[in-house]
Amino acid sequence: MRADNHVEILDTTLRDGEQTPGVSFSAQEKLDIARTLLARLRVDRMELASARTSDGEFEAVRSIINWAETHGFLGQLEVLGFIDNGVSVEWVKNSGCRTINLLAKGSEEHCRVQLRKTPQKHIDDVCTEISRAAEAGLGVNLYLEAWSAGMRSNFAYIYKMVDAVRELPVKRVMLADTLGILTPEEVARYLDWMTSAFPQQRFDFHGHNDYGLVTANSLTAVRHNISGIHTTINGLGERAGNQPLAQLVVAVHDFTDRRTRIAEKELHHTSTMIQSISGKRCAWNTPVTGGDVYTQTCGVHADGDKKGNLYMNALKPERFGRQRDYALGKLAGKASVEQNLIEMGLASGLDDEQRAQVLDKVIKLGEKKKSVSPADLPFIVSEVKRSPLAKRIKIAAVEFKSCLHGVPSSHVVLDFDGQCTEHSAKGDGGYDAFVKALKRGLRHFKLTMPKLVDYEVRIPPGGRTDALVETTITWSYGGKTYITSGVDSDQLLAAVSATEKMLNIVVK
Repeated sequence: MRADNHVEILDTTLRDGEQTPGVSFSAQEKLDIARTLLARLRVDRMELASARTSDGEFEAVRSIINWAETHGFLGQLEVLGFIDNGVSVEWVKNSGCRTINLLAKGSEEHCRVQLRKTPQKHIDDVCTEISRAAEAGLGVNLYLEAWSAGMRSNFAYIYKMVDAVRELPVKRVMLADTLGILTPEEVARYLDWMTSAFPQQRFDFHGHNDYGLVTANSLTAVRHNISGIHTTINGLGERAGNQPLAQLVVAVHDFTDRRTRIAEKELHHTSTMIQSISGKRCAWNTPVTGGDVYTQTCGVHADGDKKGNLYMNALKPERFGRQRDYALGKLAGKASVEQNLIEMGLASGLDDEQRAQVLDKVIKLGEKKKSVSPADLPFIVSEVKRSPLAKRIKIAAVEFKSCLHGVPSSHVVLDFDGQCTEHSAKGDGGYDAFVKALKRGLRHFKLTMPKLVDYEVRIPPGGRTDALVETTITWSYGGKTYITSGVDSDQLLAAVSATEKMLNIVVK
């Protein structure tokens, strides 16, 4: 049994997470991720790579090791190695890493069928490799692949494996539910067997999410005094992925008396960073980090929150450096609209009848399945007041140029309160060139371009090349998040329209 209540987090985004289809991190990206996870998010340990992968992987590990050694994180880095007569040991040692996680078969069937070895032969090879790694000056953890399948079929094999390494310099034994097949009840039962048989051994739990039970399984492991849990950011990993770090952290903190060292306010930033680098977006309703998880849509909920926070739980957005939003659409109520009017600075000057008209227009737009955002409210309010909305800033003209072997460019004419300025710029794409030219124009008027957070293009199905395109852009400005949309048959002009809407929010 453990004497302290700390849950150790090993994050394996750079190793197991990179097994996500279509995900491959560059050396610089790996270094940036490692810096963020260790220095900002404060994970206890990181698994960087698999040994012997490639020369590029070796150099990526070396760059992280060099940074970590300078900043005091070297002891928190690990690399997966194999039972391969010392090849992995040499690879890890030459990389500068000090810990190897040796991968052994945690299932007798895997041992006999995949390795074509007897259990005793494999156990002997594992013991030899552990001794070889220790003699090379490496710390050693033992990874039992497919441990869950092994526990179901033949605990005696696993007992013999762990018993054989009991007197060897193995710091941790890592118990992997490689295929995500366990239930919480099985996790509890199997961990009881392991801890009863080996009460002095430190165990990690490594879960996969094939049945959607990984957080429940990891939480059960924590309640049964597991030493450490393996995670990835956003649950990246093969098939249904690994244990998402954010969900584990909040479950441990809110449902047990144990704690992690993770900085909760960094969870959203880290999730967004990994989404951007990996190209794998989180679902909108992903717990803790999803884009819409702090948005109340139902008007009844907004009313209850206004009167007494009746529809809030312990997962408050401020806890994670985020904010609560109240959606606009056909389910909106008075409280939802009022909250958004206040946020947009539009609440003053509206009487009760006008407020009712604003709500009615929001609901009708929602019934047409149009996405209604707070950025649309100035136009709705203007229509209700029957006063034309003054656009203080206009993109009076824009031109794009792209060619197969050239650099994209854009020319922009910007009109601010009747004064015009025009600028050109080149960029990595048409919109990038447009934004660079736009920034020059904004500097002319001493205005600041808001930060672009997300850019999404929606094209209706059907394959028509002349179909209307909706471009939705998420912005960060003044500590708040804004979403603007533009619609046009030209994708770039739709983005220009969305950008112009945001600029008018800025000057307002």
